[in-house]
Amino acid sequence: MKRSKAYNAAVEKIEDGKFYTPVEAIALAKETSTTKYDATVEVALRLSVDPRKADQLVRGTVNLPNGTGKTARVLVFANGDKADAAREAGADYVGSDDLLEKVSGGWLDFDAVVATPDLMGKVGRLGKVLGPRGLMPNPKTGTVTMDTAKAVSDIKGGKIEFRVDKHANLHFIIGKTSFGAEQLAENYGAAIDEVMRLKPSSSKGRYVAKATMSTTMGPGIPLDPARVSTLVATTE
Repeated sequence: MKRSKAYNAAVEKIEDGKFYTPVEAIALAKETSTTKYDATVEVALRLSVDPRKADQLVRGTVNLPNGTGKTARVLVFANGDKADAAREAGADYVGSDDLLEKVSGGWLDFDAVVATPDLMGKVGRLGKVLGPRGLMPNPKTGTVTMDTAKAVSDIKGGKIEFRVDKHANLHFIIGKTSFGAEQLAENYGAAIDEVMRLKPSSSKGRYVAKATMSTTMGPGIPLDPARVSTLVATTE
């Protein structure tokens, strides 16, 4: 695959063989972004877990203190007053049977899904559509709830969800390249603290085996696995 001149120039700024601290990586990510638009800053981790075992399936949510830089499009499966509450909270799409049919037909123009418990029997049938994209509502992440207003407000306010995949990889975003370094560091700290808190007791060896930070279309910046949970007091 042929890379652009901007990408190649960005790669040259990453020291070969060096592992960066989170704060160093944030500064370098902002510097090496290759897009003309406001790129997303993302972190990828390889965890020392076996996702085939239920007690090692790392999954959670966290509210980023400075938001994601993007207003998520939220779909809510609800009826009656719960549907009204979701609309008032700013949900983009609200409904039940009509939306179920639309999604089952392949429509996926949304970023998050919330459902009331009484509709999960029907929503569960969308597993093959929503599941592979990480959009299936789940009580553990607060997206299966009667409090639809809170769920919508949390997601709109910067709540992100993460889940380890079958290869033990885990991804989460920490904001946009337009964010200040301190804002990105605060978001990173909040997300990584939650990932570390969820470390399975049965996980053996170093929990984070590999870590990388990158921007949309930008090169990966290797993080020091031994220091992924360490942030210095200042980003200067």
